[in-house]
Amino acid sequence: MSFKKVVALGVGIGGVVSAYGAAKPNVLFIAVDDLKPILGCYGDSQAITPNIDRIAEKGMVFTNNHCQYALCGPTRASLLSGLRPDTIGCVSFKTKMRDLKPNLTALPQDFKNNGYFVTGIGKIYDYRCCDGMSTQDKASWSEPFTPTGLPKHCIKENKKLKTPTECADVPDNTYNDGLAAELAIKKLKKLAKMDKPFFLAVGFKKPHLPFSAPKKYWDMYDRDSLKLAEYQKKPVGAPQFALQDSWEMKAYNVHEKPFAFRKELQKELIHGYYAATTYMDAQLGKVLDELKSLGLENNTIIILWGDHGWHLGDHGMWCKHTNYEQATRSPLIISYPGMKNAGTKSDSPVEHIDIFPTLIELAGLEKPTNQELEGTSLVPILKDPKASVSKLAISQFTRNDKGVKLMGYTYRGKRYRYTQWLTTSEKGQTPGQIHAEELYDYVKDPLETRNEANNPEYKDIVERFKKEIANGYKGLVSSEDCGL
Repeated sequence: MSFKKVVALGVGIGGVVSAYGAAKPNVLFIAVDDLKPILGCYGDSQAITPNIDRIAEKGMVFTNNHCQYALCGPTRASLLSGLRPDTIGCVSFKTKMRDLKPNLTALPQDFKNNGYFVTGIGKIYDYRCCDGMSTQDKASWSEPFTPTGLPKHCIKENKKLKTPTECADVPDNTYNDGLAAELAIKKLKKLAKMDKPFFLAVGFKKPHLPFSAPKKYWDMYDRDSLKLAEYQKKPVGAPQFALQDSWEMKAYNVHEKPFAFRKELQKELIHGYYAATTYMDAQLGKVLDELKSLGLENNTIIILWGDHGWHLGDHGMWCKHTNYEQATRSPLIISYPGMKNAGTKSDSPVEHIDIFPTLIELAGLEKPTNQELEGTSLVPILKDPKASVSKLAISQFTRNDKGVKLMGYTYRGKRYRYTQWLTTSEKGQTPGQIHAEELYDYVKDPLETRNEANNPEYKDIVERFKKEIANGYKGLVSSEDCGL
């Protein structure tokens, strides 16, 4: 008896009866690399993303979601462990998650421990922060992980020609994400025949550099109509070290003057980002269609997340690697069977580490006993879009200011972002000293044009942030609106 046939016995989320008596829905876990929220469901009228939008129509869009660290390895390690970067100790590609925390229980591993068949495709963990590309944390999966690899006829991705864009008249499966969709469909056909619930993780690579996509997706956009970033300067009063010089672009033979890319190149990059996003969205659509055709849609939690945001010319920057809004803010969309608030949005501050406790609550699983999850379940918000579970979302990133090594902690509320750049415990430094501060008011200044941390008019706001921070992370978890 297949699991999809058993669902007729169920009573919705937390009450679907499986063949072996557990109340567990399936999970389709969609990870997208470098995806910022320029999507139709996030209000971007230029974006062509009908398949992401269809998840949003049946779920909830979190408009104020933020990653823990604007770099794929550390932020994925946090999301998949439910722990902050400082707790794991993973803040670069130099450290591996299980070298630091060998006994932690990862999110897919917890589902496996609770009777799920757990399988994955593409990029879920970053292989540099786990046990390699071909396994992506062996403990997490019920069967060997399936990296997509690259087809022999792939163009620039296969030849490793380091240019930032490619528009070629080729089939979808020329590139990695087309293969990921094909593999996911094969997995779903197999999973539909099992008598136990499944957790299927599908990792799409685009719109990560290079912006390679078949020509038909480029043709959906008029380059001349795409808008450049409105504000391309350093925020007034911000420390220069808080920015970055788009160094990742240099790996793709882009050697423009930092913070001053030519307008023609900016247009090309923005066009490429949109085309790559639409290409990825089309591959996602194939997976969603298969889920529906197999009769699994009505018993499957679907979650889509981007691992961090991406600068598309704002402040003159490209790529990620900062504590600014465009780097930390990423998409998060969740739908589940029987959801009563489908098609709604929440502006509550939420974080990647909230995903672990949210999914296990939706699936009716117990929290792992060997670690204390540092996120908060978003189920109260899923039930009531006006609810809130946290006052602030917290991200962090490292910097070096003329030999002074710093960790910047940035706290995002509903209106403001406050950042403290603290000295670290490096040799010769006194740790925890405030080296610099930033404050941005997204009601009056959504483009982050001015750092208000030293503006007397915002003194009370800065002090309120400091009070919340002094209470520790746990003190930040509350449904009370502290006005930040």
